[in-house]
Amino acid sequence: MFMQWTLVIFSVTLISAGSISERIEGGSRAEISKFPWQASLHIYGLLTCGAVIYSNEIVITAAQYVLPEFPKIHSVRVGSSIDNTGGQEVQVAQIISHENFKLKGVFAPNNIAVIRLQSKLILGNSVSPIPLADKAPSSGSLAWVSGYGRPEPDELKSQNLFYSALKIVNFDECQNLYKYLSEDMICAGAPGHSVYEKDVGDPLVSDGKLVGIVSFVSKWGLSKYPVVYANVAELKPWILNAIAKL
Repeated sequence: MFMQWTLVIFSVTLISAGSISERIEGGSRAEISKFPWQASLHIYGLLTCGAVIYSNEIVITAAQYVLPEFPKIHSVRVGSSIDNTGGQEVQVAQIISHENFKLKGVFAPNNIAVIRLQSKLILGNSVSPIPLADKAPSSGSLAWVSGYGRPEPDELKSQNLFYSALKIVNFDECQNLYKYLSEDMICAGAPGHSVYEKDVGDPLVSDGKLVGIVSFVSKWGLSKYPVVYANVAELKPWILNAIAKL
């Protein structure tokens, strides 16, 4: 918990200082109607990380930047192409993080959390849930990651939604790069495309289903390395069980 607090405080401090370089590198600006499952998670009104809509009451994110003991300091924004204005902003009622989540250096096995909102989202063209994958996509499959992490020229201003097209990387090849890779993780990447720390929690989508949650940013965001994601298909039983408890 001390580590989670440290990460959150560090993140908020960077936001306040205007020194964040976290972004979807090489991405293109997107309209929320193209990625209506996209959400952003905020602590005390400041963008903390990404999230994804599972239902009108539930969003999924990474465990890395949430504080389950203090749900009311969190809020979620959906339905907007900008992270801190427009769409719908809803306060958080309850958070459950994976009980086996643990940072191992920069790696985070079981980096998943589910959130119940205080009020239901109004679903529509720009706010829509996405189904969970039953199996991880095969190596070479096309996937898309979206998020608000890319900075504008004035980084203290609101951030726009960006996306990148990626390909799923063979597990064994990725494991050769990252020796701590485990079955609850998958990798995706493309030359010139990467994500940074603010995109943790953002959705990776393939064939219309949620296949990953940004978990570990590869090699300090260098785009020649794939990004590591929580493997949604592998973690699906835990996700559904946790949702039932909320």
